[in-house]
Amino acid sequence: MSHRRNLLTASIIAGLCCFTGTVAAQDASTQDPAKPQTAQQKADAAKAAQLEGITVTGIRASLEKSLDTKRNADAIVEAVTAEDIGKFPNTNVAEAMTQVPGVTIDRQFGQGDRVSIDGTDPSLNLTFLNGQPVSQTPWQYGAQPNRGFDFTMLAPEIVGRLEVYKSPEARLTEGSLGGTVLLHTLEPLDLPANTVRGSFGLNYNDQGTAGTRPTGSALYSWKNADSTFGMIASLQHYEEKIDRQGFEIFSYSPVSKWASSPAVAAGIANGSLDPNAKVPDEVNSAWFQQKRKRDTATLGFQLRPTDNWDLEFNNLFVRENFDNWNQSLYPFTGATPGNVTSFNQGPNGVVTGGHVCGNDDPTCPAIAQGTFDSNIRKSVVRTVAHDLKSTFHGDGWQLAGAAGYSKAINDNISQAVMEPVYAGGYTWDINKGFNFDSPAAARDPANWHMGDVDGLGGWPGNYGSYSAHSRDTYAQLDFSKFFDSFINEVAVGYRWNRHEEGMNAHVYGGNAPTNLEDLGFGGYTNTLDALNGLDGSANHVMPDKEAQYQWVRNTNGGNEDPGTYLNGTYKLVEKTNAAYAQANFAGGGFHGNFGIRYVDTKTDGTGFNYSGAPVLPAPPGSWQTSSRTTKNWLPSINIAYDLMEDVVLRAAAAKVIARPPYNMQVNNLFLNDSVLTGSGGNPNLKDYSSKNYSASAEWYFAPQSYLALTGFYKKIDNYTVVDSANELLYNGGLVNDPTTFARQVAQGLCTPDGFCEYSISRPRNTGAGKVRGGTLSYQQAFWDTGFGVTASYTYAKGTLDSGGSLPYNSKNAYSLSPYYEEGPFSARITYNWRSKYLAGGYIAGAPPATTADYGDLGATIGYKLNKNVSFTLAGMNLTNEEYKQYLTVTSLPVAKYTTGRRYMASVHFDL
Repeated sequence: MSHRRNLLTASIIAGLCCFTGTVAAQDASTQDPAKPQTAQQKADAAKAAQLEGITVTGIRASLEKSLDTKRNADAIVEAVTAEDIGKFPNTNVAEAMTQVPGVTIDRQFGQGDRVSIDGTDPSLNLTFLNGQPVSQTPWQYGAQPNRGFDFTMLAPEIVGRLEVYKSPEARLTEGSLGGTVLLHTLEPLDLPANTVRGSFGLNYNDQGTAGTRPTGSALYSWKNADSTFGMIASLQHYEEKIDRQGFEIFSYSPVSKWASSPAVAAGIANGSLDPNAKVPDEVNSAWFQQKRKRDTATLGFQLRPTDNWDLEFNNLFVRENFDNWNQSLYPFTGATPGNVTSFNQGPNGVVTGGHVCGNDDPTCPAIAQGTFDSNIRKSVVRTVAHDLKSTFHGDGWQLAGAAGYSKAINDNISQAVMEPVYAGGYTWDINKGFNFDSPAAARDPANWHMGDVDGLGGWPGNYGSYSAHSRDTYAQLDFSKFFDSFINEVAVGYRWNRHEEGMNAHVYGGNAPTNLEDLGFGGYTNTLDALNGLDGSANHVMPDKEAQYQWVRNTNGGNEDPGTYLNGTYKLVEKTNAAYAQANFAGGGFHGNFGIRYVDTKTDGTGFNYSGAPVLPAPPGSWQTSSRTTKNWLPSINIAYDLMEDVVLRAAAAKVIARPPYNMQVNNLFLNDSVLTGSGGNPNLKDYSSKNYSASAEWYFAPQSYLALTGFYKKIDNYTVVDSANELLYNGGLVNDPTTFARQVAQGLCTPDGFCEYSISRPRNTGAGKVRGGTLSYQQAFWDTGFGVTASYTYAKGTLDSGGSLPYNSKNAYSLSPYYEEGPFSARITYNWRSKYLAGGYIAGAPPATTADYGDLGATIGYKLNKNVSFTLAGMNLTNEEYKQYLTVTSLPVAKYTTGRRYMASVHFDL
């Protein structure tokens, strides 16, 4: 036994030695978690855990408070306290949740943003701040709103604790298939008067042009001497440069598409080329740059006029700047099939490379088409949330009320786009990118044309502007009666919620022709070097960013595209009335609850419904509303049994619902006219419905330590998936981009009157499915060594009865986080890994793609100078992991990105 203990300790020391050095040992005293027997005792214990969770200053103490919440809960719950959030390497709340068993996050832009719980789609989980929904709206041009919470909007400093309810209770707001996340801000009456906290620091990204940006926060809390009135205010400023580099493939076609090339025709004839083998229509060098900024302010008031009456008023203000520059260079092999001089037939029926000639080869039959798609985008999201709560404790009863309002607006998700063309030849590789035959010519800005200058094609672009808004209004009333018996509390309540979602879309065309030489030279880029690509594969000339934006705005003809407005403008209103009854019980080693929730939901989705070519003004009567009403009874039960002093068994069962993402329920459409893809909604979607079952065994074998095994089964009676099908739609390029449209007509993709075959992704009802699996979680502080570890493994197998995978479902995921804390030093390593999963497309309208296995390594080291000042150094994505996507099999890649290593250095003060 001694040998095993020493071996384990030594292994953790080896993992942390590069961060900690040699420090003196320090003893830590802890208490066993309390086990309340009545509802009132449990409420008091939870409150005490919350208070202590806010004031703890060490990793081990905060882990113990998190265990108190889990240990005393009636449902299957995971918790993270304020100190936990601060000790993980993170820039937002999502990244602080990566150590929660069953939680996985998506990192499409490097930052963690979308949270999956127990293998379910992030859009099927709900998140509440102080009990209220926080409105959200898209920041990315072409993106659509969904119900999944974007955790990048929340600064970690404003959250005092969070809980993840994996099994529902009747009192919890409906709408989650996987779990419900409850976030709580700090309360002034729980803090010492005149508390002052803050931090300032720097964020650094080592990739490309990312560099260093500042961050800072400040909090002040005050209360009167009688602790009957208090206020709390905070400010946070966060900046980060995001630099995502890689390549994308928009679509694949069979070799036979290129049969007009003599070389391809000969290869098909002699059998060296399979006519049905897949060929990428282009291999796109992609570079996304963004200076992301987030300013957050909170203001809270707490009033306790009497010992049994509490009032709270919380306010949140967030402003996020998401301006970005997205560049794509994609030589369109599919645009000039007759120019192909060679294809390399690879394994698995895929052509892996080839050569296309261009105007730098006098024997070439036509010019090549290397299109540089440059998008300057502006985006600012403003979010506010106001929430008022009141609780009155009577003699054996309690009455509570709450009301809130939240709004999110992005009134100018704009894009100034242009697509200059270079006509020279190139060699391409499916995994590495491409090289131009004449690099010097490709670096000459005079050779990049727009507006069909010299007959070489190119598009001077257009200007697009989307406005989006989201509003939530809610009111809730709860009444509880307490009893001195096995059933110790009966609670009833009512909740009303109104959600509004809206989008207005406009695109204006008619830019004047130019070339990059006249526009202004912005330098070169070679993005694929970051992925060990071909030498010079993306070494191309770039425009001057500001000159491009001003050119598009100043020379724009102002002709609005009717299709964009009619297809992309919509409104949705969702009204919900819900009532519940819940009974809590405790006695004889048992505690838990059972209850039922009734929900009545009416959804009105309004959009344009027209036929033929779009025209403005909109055809009379085309603005149409589709209404849908659903009624659901949702029973639930949670049972916990204290098998022994340190062992808890739990079981839970419930019927749950989740509603489709907002944009999917209306008749809308977003089209990419250049590559003939798009995405749209379906007003005939049904709600998700599932019967959820779960059970767990938890062993709290030592202070700050536990071992738990949880199993879950979700039988989904209805599920929605997104897939692609061809639709004949009008292409605005007939007017806005006649050069590209003429090429599409010549290829047989479009008809001269403006209609083309688009690959459109739409949601549809697919019937039943299931998610089954479990989590194994472990946490231990290793005696008085200062070392400890948290770890978890999640198995979640999600399938549709009709076949196929569920979105965002990783079959396997694990997290491991050893830590060290003694004296003034602390250090923590975190590693999170998830297996492949089906995710959203890499461009608007792209079909869902499989995201490959992804692992993230982070580390934090801290030093406490004294009780008032401490220092933290954190690193994220230390291995610079590649984010890769493919279609079904890895031999058909569609995207590969790196986002760089991220570092944070900060100074914290607590006065």
